[in-house]
Order: sequence, then structure tokens, then C-alpha cells
Amino acid sequence: MGERPRIEIASGVAWLTLDDGKVNALSVEMLGEIAGALDAAEAAGAVVVVRGRDGMFSAGFDLKTFRKGPAETVAMLRAGADVIVRLLSFPRPVLTVCTGHAYPAGAFLMMSSDVRFCIDGPWRIGMNEVAIGLTMPHFAIELARQRLTAPGFARLTTGALFPPDEARNFGYVDRIVAAGQADAAIHAEVERLLALDMPSFVATKARVNGHAVQAIREAVAAELAIVAA
Repeated sequence: MGERPRIEIASGVAWLTLDDGKVNALSVEMLGEIAGALDAAEAAGAVVVVRGRDGMFSAGFDLKTFRKGPAETVAMLRAGADVIVRLLSFPRPVLTVCTGHAYPAGAFLMMSSDVRFCIDGPWRIGMNEVAIGLTMPHFAIELARQRLTAPGFARLTTGALFPPDEARNFGYVDRIVAAGQADAAIHAEVERLLALDMPSFVATKARVNGHAVQAIREAVAAELAIVAA
């Protein structure tokens, strides 16, 4: 049986690790636990570091839930969109560390963060909905429009997945770090983030992400109405 997301808060930093022992599928339950961890981090006023297990960040939404019916699908999509908006609005910096493969909703989590590192490895990263028989949600398209480069955004239609260097070029990640240097790089970045003037950070983040948050909220309402119909 896999583990639930683990959160450890110390010295102003919330270390959130996703590890279900498998592919870190983002079920309603997993997303709810991530939201709860963010609640704890916000209450502590902590910078957040989100990482997966070795070889797997997240394979995205739990595909079994899509087969259960419209109500279950709506609940999962809503929970996923809520976490995206929460990260885009979170009042402290959020650093994501991609530790392995990151497929659609796993990529959503990364793109919602303020800083995105990727540990170098033979991973595939991207949004491959059309390759697995799904239409990309409108809210995911709005998030991608905000975060990806123009060439990266154009590749959404073909469902490609990319190695870390291409994923960086397309805007999924900011920096690739060698496995042996990852801990030092992460801690150095955390120290930089802790030193920011937080009121200025919060106000600037709201300005930078405000359009995306509004567009995602509007897209979620339209998308869920379609799914529920």
C-alpha cells in the first residue's frame, strides 16, 4: 500500500513529498491531501517545496476515476483545478522539484509553481491527453498559455512528451540539475526564496498570475458544466 503525501515543516520551509509507491496518480483523495498540506504550510507561513519519489513526479489524474462516470470525473477535475489555483495564489514561494516522469496533471502542478527544478534523468514530461483518448481541459490550456513558450504551447495538439532539456526549452521547467547536485541546488534556492520581501512577493505574484487565475476559474466553470451535462 502506498504512502500518503508527506509534509515536514521546519525553519520556515514545508517539504511536501508525493509518494503513493506507484505513479502518484492524482485522485480526488490525493488532491485533497495536497490541499490539506498546503493549508498547513500556509498556516505556518512557510515556503513550499513539492517533490515526487525517485523516477516519478506524477502520472497525472487517476485514469480509473474517468471511467467511474461524470460525477466522479467532475469531482476530480474540480479538485485538480482548485489545487492549481491554490498554487498560483499561494502567499509564499512554491518550488517544484521534478524527480521523474510528469504527465498531464503532474505537469499542471509544476506549471503552477513559482520555481521549477528538474533532476536530470531519462524522464518524459508533458501533456499527452490526445495520445490517451482525452481532450485537454480548458483550464489546463489556460495554465499552459500562461507558462509555456509559444513553441511549447503549439505542441499541445500532438500529445508529445519531452526529455528534461526539451521540457526546459518549452517552459515546463526552469532549471535542470544533476542528481548529485540536487540537494545543494534545492537548498540554495530555498534560502534565496526565504530572503525575499514577502509582502512584495505576494503583491507581485498576484499581479503576475491574476489573469491566469481568473481565466482558469472561468474555464473550470464552463468545463464542468459540459462534463456534467
